[in-house]
Amino acid sequence: MEGQSKIQVSSEIGMLKRVMIHRPDSGIARISPKRASELLFDDIVHLPQMQEEHDIFTAVLEAFLGKENVLETHQLLLEALQHDPDTRDEVIRMIIDYEELPKSYIQLLGDLPDEELARTLITGYLQGDDHILLDPIPNFIFTRDLAVVINDHVVITKASKMARFRENFLTRFICWSQPLFRTMREEGKIINLNHVDEFPPSKMGESVSMEGGDMMIINPDYLLIGCSERTTSHAIQLLKETLFAKDVVQHVVQINIPQDRSYMHIDTIFTQIAQRHITAYKPIVMDGLASNVQVFSKKGGYREYGSVQEFFHNEIDQEMEFIASGNGQSPYQEREQWTDGCNLVTIKPGVALTYDRNPETEKAFIAKGYAILHANDFLKGVKAGKIDPQTLENTIITLPSNELSRARGAPIV
Repeated sequence: MEGQSKIQVSSEIGMLKRVMIHRPDSGIARISPKRASELLFDDIVHLPQMQEEHDIFTAVLEAFLGKENVLETHQLLLEALQHDPDTRDEVIRMIIDYEELPKSYIQLLGDLPDEELARTLITGYLQGDDHILLDPIPNFIFTRDLAVVINDHVVITKASKMARFRENFLTRFICWSQPLFRTMREEGKIINLNHVDEFPPSKMGESVSMEGGDMMIINPDYLLIGCSERTTSHAIQLLKETLFAKDVVQHVVQINIPQDRSYMHIDTIFTQIAQRHITAYKPIVMDGLASNVQVFSKKGGYREYGSVQEFFHNEIDQEMEFIASGNGQSPYQEREQWTDGCNLVTIKPGVALTYDRNPETEKAFIAKGYAILHANDFLKGVKAGKIDPQTLENTIITLPSNELSRARGAPIV
């Protein structure tokens, strides 16, 4: 994202300039073992350590982007409430209606100061007396899933799981009422997949669902979308037609992968980290196991490929290299794909963030010329003036992840 009013993303590896994050909030500490799966977490977590790990992640981002360019969703929600008091009341009513709560809660929430209301809508309980009103929304930490920038448009996604409704709803409110997005709204550059009139279920009953982890803008012309556990083919086809009509991209690439929890999004099986480097889960991305690729072009063209690797070599760059998670060896590739060895955050070409629990994948990076630098050592080097984030090259920064990794998702912004 660039500038106060300009939002533009045309690459997965371009220099990040502004990001949205969400620090793990106190609602996460209320998840019981029995409800963890329902709320899309694979385990319960120890919140203080999870927050400590996320704070290190945030500090690394701030070292590259500046503190003012690392935006916290709680603050964005607060500013949206302050700038749009009329819509504030409608948001409360709609959430109460969806959550099937007593109508008396409308006034209860309506009387809260903006700061406390923002906190309550995220954590689910009133500060001070631990009065629980709503379920926690632990997946709010994965902000990439909620909205994606495609060139100069924002697509507000639609989650497949009911557990993510409220975070989706809060994202829609932020994109509508937060001043940061005002220009895009006025120019009609916000595409909301939750608008049923524009994105209805299919005649066969296939739903519209799509999450940001399944969307990658490889260059200004090509948008990749995974057809996965969380994203339907019907949703891809509807969005494709909208993007073509608005002349946003020239090609939409549907990547069909197994509908399995292990591969919930395409970003769990590959990530571009440099101009000619992609880290990938070999069985699916390179070998094409239970996967194929369909390319739809605005001018009517259609092509199919047997694997993601074949697609990249034929349409993007024939010299693209794939760095296999777990060094392409079993059982390490299965273990390290599960712990997000393929799911990195690229800060700029050749510099990316990943978890510190994938040693075989680290060997694969080293073999391709990358240095491995732990986040704590990076931050110490920056503080001492020995590391300049702006000139850092060919480096994978590893983040502490004992608790963050339990959520089954990389620290995505």
